[in-house]
Amino acid sequence: MLQNLLPFMVVLPALTYSLISLGCAAKYFKKHAHPTAHSSHPGVSLLKPVKGMDDNSYANFASFCSQRYAGKLQLVFAAASPDDAVIPVIRQLMDDFPDHDISLVVNPALHGLNHKVSNLINAFPQARHDIIIICDSDIKVAPEYLQSVVAHFDEPQVGLVTSLYRTSNVHGIATALEALGFTSEMIPNVLVARQLEGLTFALGASMAVRREALVNIGGFESLAEYLADDYQLGNKIHLAGWLLALDDCFVESVIKAENLMTVLSRQLRWARTMRVSRPGGYLASGVTLPFPAALLATVLAPSPAAGVAVIALLYGIRLSVCTLLSRRFVRDGLLPRWLWLLPLRDMLAFFTWALSFLGNRVDWRGSRFILKPGGKIEELV
Repeated sequence: MLQNLLPFMVVLPALTYSLISLGCAAKYFKKHAHPTAHSSHPGVSLLKPVKGMDDNSYANFASFCSQRYAGKLQLVFAAASPDDAVIPVIRQLMDDFPDHDISLVVNPALHGLNHKVSNLINAFPQARHDIIIICDSDIKVAPEYLQSVVAHFDEPQVGLVTSLYRTSNVHGIATALEALGFTSEMIPNVLVARQLEGLTFALGASMAVRREALVNIGGFESLAEYLADDYQLGNKIHLAGWLLALDDCFVESVIKAENLMTVLSRQLRWARTMRVSRPGGYLASGVTLPFPAALLATVLAPSPAAGVAVIALLYGIRLSVCTLLSRRFVRDGLLPRWLWLLPLRDMLAFFTWALSFLGNRVDWRGSRFILKPGGKIEELV
């Protein structure tokens, strides 16, 4: 009897986690089904650090100029070099939206090893408003984005609001594998963490912070030596006693066509960064990974038929849960078209998780770094 049950017991954690994540998603999106009206429309300064061209850069930037928001909006782009290829796009944006408050800061000054944070430090003196939003350059937003995000600041204890992100347009297998990770791993993990322990970190695609909370943690300067500046910004504000809020107005991560090796390298960098930032939770997350559970269950199964039955149960539930997440909640249009890639995505997740423990070196923006305990970085010369 035990021999027959053992394979099913091996996949039970992954099955349970999959169902829990679906329950957390259903609860979260049901609660946020109706937008909350807010009484004030504070001014917003949006800081956008840039380096090089992204896919559809102009359309990404222009989406911030089409907001249904009654308050003032200031856009500050920050680049390190006057020769950056994206600067003509920003100049064109300024010409096309002359009634918008748009400025460009070009400053090569470095304040630490994280060049993105250096751009933010250089741009911050230009920010005139008390709500500061940091948004990655490859992000496109819906017209109601600002209204949705700023509504959370009606609660005076909210110090930071971060947003869920998705990718709806992919360019082949490599980028589909990355986009599937958002739907099948990142979003469920965030929603489960929020439900179980509350939100203690931020997602770099979109972070809105109250100026007072930012000053409390020492400003952007406190992030300059970290690779995961988004995680650190949210965690430091949480530890300073502020509440963090998760907004359900998805922002779109617009990814360019890339080869598989580039995607794998970025996945490994993210994995190693999360390992040093949240070592205990990251180690424990291995128990919920479906791919190693499927392998182990196959080895322990008393017969080939039993092994097939266990894997069919595991992936019958997993494929169904991910399809529901994609179509009903995330609405990224990825599934069922790319459903056949999910086992490969799970295999990738397992190997990046395992490889993250075998070294501390990461490649980022053409440089190589060593990750230190806690998430700080040291550049390799």
